[in-house]
Amino acid sequence: MRMRNKPWAKPELEACEWFIREPEGKKGSWNKSFKKEQPLHLELGCGKGGFTAQAAVRDREINFLAVDIEYKMLGVARRKIAREFEEKGIVPDNILLTAYNIEKIGNILSGDDRVDVIYINFCNPWPRNKHKKHRLTHPRQLMQYREFLPDGGEIRFKTDDDELFEESIGYFGECGFEITYITRDLHSAGYEQNIVTEHEKMFSDEGIKIKFLICKKIPLKEQPEI
Repeated sequence: MRMRNKPWAKPELEACEWFIREPEGKKGSWNKSFKKEQPLHLELGCGKGGFTAQAAVRDREINFLAVDIEYKMLGVARRKIAREFEEKGIVPDNILLTAYNIEKIGNILSGDDRVDVIYINFCNPWPRNKHKKHRLTHPRQLMQYREFLPDGGEIRFKTDDDELFEESIGYFGECGFEITYITRDLHSAGYEQNIVTEHEKMFSDEGIKIKFLICKKIPLKEQPEI
């Protein structure tokens, strides 16, 4: 179900001190936009912000950048994040939001930004063959991520979709990523760092098993076909 338009979202975001209006101008210097420089984690397609809200509150020694293309989604995310921080009595100084087309993420991030972890949570599976190039785990995307992930940097990928998960395993291998953890039933795996998102709870309540993996960047042996 598509989210209805939210006319209040863009004005609220524009007034938010931790929303970045012109992300291309931050390329190469994202960490300087936070209160203090510390490891940078990136969520691609943050949606309503449930994951980043919890993660940024839990891990105060990490800076979080959350990206989504939809202002209406980011508006909801801003409110959710603000509420999460307010309930804990802390200031949201380790989080930034921005609106951008993730298929062009290389326009706003470079190797100088050094993203230690990328989170991809329940992205669009794009099941039709002619649309698979739009997947956030597709090789043409993974090759962009390699530009700002250091060697050993991680991608943490979570989905309800079996086909997307299995085909993504192949994508990661093609693009120089080594899987270090994998489960096809996350909630039975005992993975203690998991943060349950809204989508995750919905799918789990329907009896759908959650698939999850962690992979790290290693030297690339040959260029994949993209």
